[in-house]
Amino acid sequence: QVQLVESGGGLVQAGGSLRLSCAASGRTFSSYAMGWFRQAPGKEREFVAAISWSGGSTYYADSVKGRFTISRDNAKNTVYLQMNSLKPEDTAVYYCAADRTTAQAIPFHPDYWGQGTQVTVSS
Repeated sequence: QVQLVESGGGLVQAGGSLRLSCAASGRTFSSYAMGWFRQAPGKEREFVAAISWSGGSTYYADSVKGRFTISRDNAKNTVYLQMNSLKPEDTAVYYCAADRTTAQAIPFHPDYWGQGTQVTVSS
């Protein structure tokens, strides 16, 4: 079992920044890929970013490429999502996810999810 707990969401003005954190339980965190998804009201959940076990490989959705950065600290069992140049269309609930079937960033098919953290970007 893996438990994922997100933090760092909030309200920010357009153009601002936020950093999301996701703390994972378990002793095998460093062996599998991690990622972030988001879901806006009335829309389906969509992929945002993924990172390999070592952090050496990352993958982003086109909509966030160049603005968001995913990283991980295996010593702290934590994955981060640094979000810069935020836009109102980034408003969503952001979910941390784990794919324990692979150590690589792609393909990324989560089998564990966090509870989500709200990010609201005002115009």
